[in-house]
Amino acid sequence: MQTDNSIYNTRGRIFDIQKFSVHDGPGIRTIIFLKGCVLRCRWCCNPESQNWEIETMLQNGVKKVIGYETTVAEVMKTVLQDKPYYRRSGGGVTLSGGETLCQPEFARALFTACHENGVNTAIETTLCAEWDVIEPFLPLIDTFLVDIKHMDSEKHREFTTQPNELIHENIKKLAHAGANLIVRVPVIPTFNDTPKELHDIAVFAYEELGVREMHILPYHRLGYDKYIGLGRDYPMGDLPSPDKDKMEMLRRICASTGIICHIGG
Repeated sequence: MQTDNSIYNTRGRIFDIQKFSVHDGPGIRTIIFLKGCVLRCRWCCNPESQNWEIETMLQNGVKKVIGYETTVAEVMKTVLQDKPYYRRSGGGVTLSGGETLCQPEFARALFTACHENGVNTAIETTLCAEWDVIEPFLPLIDTFLVDIKHMDSEKHREFTTQPNELIHENIKKLAHAGANLIVRVPVIPTFNDTPKELHDIAVFAYEELGVREMHILPYHRLGYDKYIGLGRDYPMGDLPSPDKDKMEMLRRICASTGIICHIGG
């Protein structure tokens, strides 16, 4: 690994590194979770990612510090440990969060280091940022995993605190630029879990954006204990997860538009 390039000294704030993931991009991947997010989705399963500040979370009765400063060089030491697995599986590194675009300098430097070392790159993002922040990432990212949560901006604002016009404008620009896009939709009860809402998103992705692959992700309550550990109320209450039959029905609705639709991913 090169160490004389200034990008390797770029600092950022992360809260976790997850190795040997088979989600969030092709093949076996290392997921780097960055701190900070501009949205506050009610169903967020990583509430510890939302704030830029380093926090303390109670976990199984023990206080755990969430978040730490690091450099690209330090992260790449972990990333390159599994390079043989990336090569064999077509995998690589995915940046997640939080919202990766909240730390653009660090994220760009990390993606540049990955490409310099022959590592495939992916980003999990809401695209809730100005286009001049996003555009420099185009040559650095092999796969964009982009959330489209809802077509109605007011409902999007109600459940995430932000409208969706900027997000949709950015994904159109990405599609026009020829980026490799996969659309992902968290299926959330009371928010976007009707056939019409999912169908509208699929039509937008397939017909307007030209996206060929879509993943629908069933809501779960796995973040509940984190909210309690952070001393916060859980915004989703006791809403149940959609069952397999409902998810399969929604998958078929989306696939009827022509898009390839998977449950999970």
